[in-house]
Amino acid sequence: MPEQDLPPAAQRALAEAEERRRAQKPLDLPTELGGRDGPEPIRYGDWEKKGLAVDF
Repeated sequence: MPEQDLPPAAQRALAEAEERRRAQKPLDLPTELGGRDGPEPIRYGDWEKKGLAVDF
């Protein structure tokens, strides 16, 4: 759905959300020790490794 077809309130909400995303600072997280290589498993749905469930 093109943004022009949205009501004005929805367009304002989208603009505010985009501004919040641009203003958001990157997370300053410590390095994980002994973690998995590659992308974050929770985010990408990779909940197991070699058939064994990962304990969170």
